Amino acid sequence: MASSTRIAVDAMGGDGGISVMLDGVERAAAERSDLSFLLVGDQSVIDAELRARSALVDRVEVVHAAETVTSDDKPSTAIRRARVTSMGLAIDAVKQGRAGAAVSAGNTGALMAMAKLSLRTMPGIDRPALAALLPSLGANDTVMLDLGANTDCDARNLVQFAVMGAAYARTALDLDRPRVALLNIGTEDMKGTDIIRDAASRLRAAGHLPMDFTGFIEGDRLSRGQVDVIACDGFTGNIALKTAEGTARFVADLLRRAFSSSIRSKIGFLISRPATKLLRDHLDPNNHNGAVFLGLNGLVVKSHGGANAAGIANALKLAAKLVDDDLTRRIGDDLGNIEARAA
Repeated sequence: MASSTRIAVDAMGGDGGISVMLDGVERAAAERSDLSFLLVGDQSVIDAELRARSALVDRVEVVHAAETVTSDDKPSTAIRRARVTSMGLAIDAVKQGRAGAAVSAGNTGALMAMAKLSLRTMPGIDRPALAALLPSLGANDTVMLDLGANTDCDARNLVQFAVMGAAYARTALDLDRPRVALLNIGTEDMKGTDIIRDAASRLRAAGHLPMDFTGFIEGDRLSRGQVDVIACDGFTGNIALKTAEGTARFVADLLRRAFSSSIRSKIGFLISRPATKLLRDHLDPNNHNGAVFLGLNGLVVKSHGGANAAGIANALKLAAKLVDDDLTRRIGDDLGNIEARAA
């Protein structure tokens, strides 16, 4: 059967090694029959793994890469080796039109640097941003950006992040008019820096775009599900994300310790097992895997380095959905509309 969407996979990236990456490819292929994959890495190693995965043989093409970007490589070093590494060649496949998107679980800084240099930023975008889906108490996950790509931003950057995040939410979350907010130290109009207040003023004037700007949101409301997109500078966003992840692990460890403290607690755990499983599944990063570099002339998805096969499959399916819904064009259209209105 002909495949309509092809994803380039950095098969050598990630903490779990190539076996986990190909397990994820196999899962994604089983769930979406229209997908095909460009597996980039050491051909002999990939071929050996494919022998045990006969279902993938007709769905993949292997591109040999002699080297791999390690977790210790500096972005500058990775860029110089882009033409011979699995990460660099996966991104190049997007640039050359051989794949609709690239997915890697490797070094985040190197991936961002190579993607930006190879694909370049879209017209109207000053800086690309890293966006991810966070679990929430609402009906859907929450898009948050930037999560570390840009530590210092001006009002124009924040507006672009909000517009890109809304376009992403319409695709990834199937929302017609995502609710968008700026992360701030308070919800009142006079709170925050001049940059944040200026960005808010510009977003309030963008009512013609398919999104609803709701104002400011504080850090304690990130997971409440009150908004669909949260925009901020990368310095703030990265701290907020790591704090939320640490809090989730803290709560999970507290529950584990509490349920093992006595015989009565262990009995209580058995009774509450369905609820604790629901909590664990909701907080499992594999179920929300896949951060996207928005604002580039091509799609690149970053998987958690420690993702399991299910997490890798989710990142691949997210990449395919963004290709199918032409996210890059949607972002370009929205930016064009806001620039035209401003002019």
